[in-house]
Amino acid sequence: MLPVLAAVLAWAEPAIPDGKLWWEHVRYLADDALEGRGTGTRGYDKAAAYVAQEYERAGLAPAGAKGFLQPVGFVQRELDPGKTRVTVIRGGSREVLGVREDVLVGLRGEPPRRVRAALVFAGYGLTIPEVGHDDFSGLDASGKIVVYLRGGPPGVSPAMLAHYQSSQERRKMLEKAGAVGAISLSPASDIPWPRQVANDRIPSMVLASEREGRPLLSLGFNLDRAEVLFDGSGRTFAEIQRLHREKKPVPAFPLSGEIDARVRVRTSRVASPNVAGVRKGTDPQLRDEYVVLTAHLDHLGTGAPVNGDGIFNGAMDNAAGVASLIEIARVLRDAPLRRSILFLAVTGEEKGLLGSSYFASHPTVPKGSMVANINMDMYLPLFPLRSVVALGLEESTLGDILTEVAGAAGVGVGRDQEPERSLFTRSDQYSLVREGVPALAFKFGFEPGSEQERIARAWLRERYHAPSDDLDQPVDIEAAGQFNELLARLTAAVANRDTRPEWKANSFFRRFARQEGTE
Repeated sequence: MLPVLAAVLAWAEPAIPDGKLWWEHVRYLADDALEGRGTGTRGYDKAAAYVAQEYERAGLAPAGAKGFLQPVGFVQRELDPGKTRVTVIRGGSREVLGVREDVLVGLRGEPPRRVRAALVFAGYGLTIPEVGHDDFSGLDASGKIVVYLRGGPPGVSPAMLAHYQSSQERRKMLEKAGAVGAISLSPASDIPWPRQVANDRIPSMVLASEREGRPLLSLGFNLDRAEVLFDGSGRTFAEIQRLHREKKPVPAFPLSGEIDARVRVRTSRVASPNVAGVRKGTDPQLRDEYVVLTAHLDHLGTGAPVNGDGIFNGAMDNAAGVASLIEIARVLRDAPLRRSILFLAVTGEEKGLLGSSYFASHPTVPKGSMVANINMDMYLPLFPLRSVVALGLEESTLGDILTEVAGAAGVGVGRDQEPERSLFTRSDQYSLVREGVPALAFKFGFEPGSEQERIARAWLRERYHAPSDDLDQPVDIEAAGQFNELLARLTAAVANRDTRPEWKANSFFRRFARQEGTE
């Protein structure tokens, strides 16, 4: 065992190998009584109170001046489908599309009340200066609605592609091109279309504290109906998909039709807190630096029933991660840690990483004091722990520390097996990465073609963002306990090192690093 780990574990209360305490937290947080922990709901508030209580039991101090809870304000939007209409116009013909049958209207940005505009297909809809790729080059998108395929050109690193496909960067590109809207075609979506339709009934939100840009129409399209966009263009969607699969260049070109859209939404104001607690370090020179452990507390709340069940309990997504947050706080309660540890359960992840984004810009500790982020989101303890996939493994020295710690614990470490899913920028670690904080996130690893892979893929297909992500599903509780112990060891190792983690010289995300002495 590594010397620093031996010293830590000699003082720390041992982790429970069977994960029984972890499972008790999951059972509370994913119970039907919490109604899916939707952001801004009574069920979420109950969950936040529970986490604050468990923080206190673990010996944590409130991280902010107002206690464990950091209030976050939101503007909530709900689509009025009866007053919303989307029509394809081509020549003298008009075809009305089914709202929530053919198209979904995105509300994470403010939509225009009415827009009629021509269509252009912009390939992947990406501008990536580092590799000289620009789907908008030579394409007139000004005043038009941009149709694009989610994905990216071959030869672009997964980290770079994940960043440029993020919602923040995508909006910048559309605004620079002068587009009035966008239609996304997502052949590799994690969620089948019928479940996307069911989830669309759940309200969208934006941070009340953020100033939004100009309204942009945002539509998600049922791939079974996507050919209607390409009619009359001389190209087909089937051809575009084939080029993408074969990793050949995907062209950009004008389309022959227009979209006429009228959107009506209902808005309201809600509040929902982050929950932050601190375990102060022992070293006078390092105790003002923080290792930040994060997990999102919110899920989808309630929605259209599936097989008679309308509660989206979110047991694995992400009661499991919050339960790990609580367990690690307990395990490390008496450990002699040099740096401080900030335990952060965030709200609004399912609304677009909003709670973590708010915390990143309004931290309850000084900006620049957060030296590392370890995020736990839907890591899926569905089978024995043999290895972990570490998102961000090769981006910073955090990956080197993890490899050392996991090796001592007999756990393998692997890189992202599905870079096309852009997972590193799809959870709360990305909010802190954009503030310059090196980060890791995790999934249970599996061998390609194994039974474990079949189990993990079946879970995504059948339970992800579905009411069946509940307490009745098979879970390997012992493996979850082992995972919690591994992350406790990783946290201790980072907290006790002489030097803080650093971005590697070749990391794409190094561009966000704070300069010495800046806030």
